[in-house]
Amino acid sequence: MARTHPALAVHGALSRGAFAVAVLVSLAVLFAPADDVPSSPPGVDKLVHLLLFATLAASGRWAGVRTGVLAGSLVVYAAVSEVVQGLSALERSASVADWVADVIGVLAGLLAWVGVGRRTRP
Repeated sequence: MARTHPALAVHGALSRGAFAVAVLVSLAVLFAPADDVPSSPPGVDKLVHLLLFATLAASGRWAGVRTGVLAGSLVVYAAVSEVVQGLSALERSASVADWVADVIGVLAGLLAWVGVGRRTRP
């Protein structure tokens, strides 16, 4: 029977801080001007989107955000980020494929959180 370390408790300062850092990283990644985005092999961009949104979802659940609110908010955030990229002076392009990777990342992060919760319950 594994017990959760107190630092990993839901709603703790560490969990809220981790979620805040994930949000700040997402803002930097999603809204960086095109000149600041490094070139990468095909597919890496989708992997970055998936991992970024999985991290947002898992850290958001750890911070205590309700699943439905978090999932809905992240899916909308993903869509808005793509629209902003396509319409702004960032000189980036909107991509439905990126949004799909984001949504898959949200689902993966939420599922990972459920898996961790099952492993750590006494």
